[in-house]
Amino acid sequence: MQKLDYTKYKLKSKEEIIDILALKNDIFILSCNKCFKDFVSVIESECKELVNVLKESGKNIIGCLPLDFLCNKYLTKKEVDKINNDILKSDAIAVISCGLGIQTVADILSKPVYGVTDTIFQDGYHGITLSPEKCNACGSCFLTLTGGICPIVHCSKALLNGPCGGAKYGKCEIDKNKDCAWEKIYERLSIQNKVKEIIDEKPQLRDYSKGDFDFVKFFVCKLREKRYEGFYGGIYPDEKKELTKSNPIEKFPEVNVVIIPLLQHTGAICEPLVNVGDNVKIGQKIADSKAFISASIHSSISGKVIAIEPRKHPLLPMEVTSIVIESDGKRVLDESIKPLGTLESLSKEKIVEIVKDKGIVGLGGAQFPTHVKLKSPKPIDTVIINGCECEPILNSDYRIMIEYPKEIIYGLKLIMKSVGAKDGIIAIEDNKPDAISKLSEIVSNESNIKVVSVKTKYPEGAERMLIKKVLNREVPLGGIPLDVGVVVNNVSTSYAIWDAVYNGMPLIKRVVTVAGENVGKAGNYEILIGTPLIDIINYCNINVKNDLLLKMGGPIMGIAQLDYNVPIIKGTTGIVIVKKPDIVDLEISCIKCGRCVDVCPMELKPSYFVLLAKDSKFAEMEKYGVLNCIECGCCENICSSKSSLVEIIKKAKKVIKEKK
Repeated sequence: MQKLDYTKYKLKSKEEIIDILALKNDIFILSCNKCFKDFVSVIESECKELVNVLKESGKNIIGCLPLDFLCNKYLTKKEVDKINNDILKSDAIAVISCGLGIQTVADILSKPVYGVTDTIFQDGYHGITLSPEKCNACGSCFLTLTGGICPIVHCSKALLNGPCGGAKYGKCEIDKNKDCAWEKIYERLSIQNKVKEIIDEKPQLRDYSKGDFDFVKFFVCKLREKRYEGFYGGIYPDEKKELTKSNPIEKFPEVNVVIIPLLQHTGAICEPLVNVGDNVKIGQKIADSKAFISASIHSSISGKVIAIEPRKHPLLPMEVTSIVIESDGKRVLDESIKPLGTLESLSKEKIVEIVKDKGIVGLGGAQFPTHVKLKSPKPIDTVIINGCECEPILNSDYRIMIEYPKEIIYGLKLIMKSVGAKDGIIAIEDNKPDAISKLSEIVSNESNIKVVSVKTKYPEGAERMLIKKVLNREVPLGGIPLDVGVVVNNVSTSYAIWDAVYNGMPLIKRVVTVAGENVGKAGNYEILIGTPLIDIINYCNINVKNDLLLKMGGPIMGIAQLDYNVPIIKGTTGIVIVKKPDIVDLEISCIKCGRCVDVCPMELKPSYFVLLAKDSKFAEMEKYGVLNCIECGCCENICSSKSSLVEIIKKAKKVIKEKK
């Protein structure tokens, strides 16, 4: 990935910069950090490069202030006010930014402002065009010459060489309600004391001939090609896989008490099959439901049922009936824990029956009952095993691929047989070359199973994105993979299916990555379902300070946990400790930068949802496709204002569904 593809601007040439600032000596630099970079907060090299150029030409650098998103007028003014003394010492402000940032700085300062960058060609405006200040991404920035007011955007005729002469009383002759841009430019140049410099002392001649259309079209097409690689949108977060990537799976010590919620899946809650005071064994079925979309629950330890009562759920905003079991320390297996057959001996109906009986659900986090997928009413020709694990920090799926590759392949074959699919694909992100190599070697002699390397990009592991990349099939909006003849299962789910068939083991344990800030014993642990979070915190020496947040799942889609007595459930992929986000109040959150629109893999407009939700316009939110949101968190992860977009969308979806 080249930075240029995700940057809105580039530094002008050395000769241009020296020429622009030839009449100035004491210069202060304001630089924009983040927009369209690799989504990691860094001080960009452009600032250092500019300092070197100016020093070489004998200029005095008063200071250099890098800021996130100069186009956020409120925050930029707040930070600039803190250094007002340094600003007053300067006779010019050099701005490293796209046109939006340069316009913002020129608007809040009376000092002469000079843009030392050019925008990069783009098809359409930078950002969402709801505010007066816009950047047309024309490729040649004129803001230095026009006092920070863009004539291309604000002049109805996009004149670059001065006013047309048709304005009356300061209003445009084309649109009587619009101010003449060139009168405003003259006023701004007067405030900045730049009129004499621009018009008299150093006349500026500009090339206002027709641009090279073919070149612009070629450049835009290349950018789009990169943006659509794999799937539209997405982000490239700091992966931090190195925290536990080399840590082998370790069995977590059995705890004294487990709390097993009767809702660990999409669908109907289970009813208890045991009573308080009953003794249970490992793997014994303790709850079930007659509903088709549900998943049975089994005991993860042997011992006594000491309570059946509502308990807090780690993922749901409500209490859920849970079975609390006290361990007897004997680890007695239920009689049902025994091999149930082989790939060759079992019919497809029997495989589905075993998967249902053993309570297996999607282990990538969605927790959808697997037997429902395997009983497809539509013909299936391909099974995809999802080994992407695109969330940062998490390595549980990776370690299963490294340590249990044959078992994953067996699980895949069982799935293929159950749905009647002729082809199987294991898709793995290219940041896991050793897993790709290991699994490729095992399937090298298989004619209908292959391993596919996919681009590392979040959320590559989402079913819709993965199917598009691997098979070039488009799952219809509102549809599911079955609609295009595909079943997608996580690698951990494939392993669990192997375990259920070949060992008779129900889903009572799973591999969980524990890592992040202030984790003394980070690792990938095989943890029993029902293990309380507090026991993991104590064992792994986790110190959750005030500025930290503990999430169940990954750092992007994970759910924050404030009560540490909640248990590990079937869908728990990780326990991660991250820095608390700086959430801004909705009233001042959206600055219309448009980044959420650019990264949404479903091609939605999350910023519209924020504006509409404020006025409870849920019907309009539905019209704009809010129900198609997969809640991947891309928009929230890169939001300029740190707005809680996913929470806003979740609430809206809930209201819309309740009204139907």
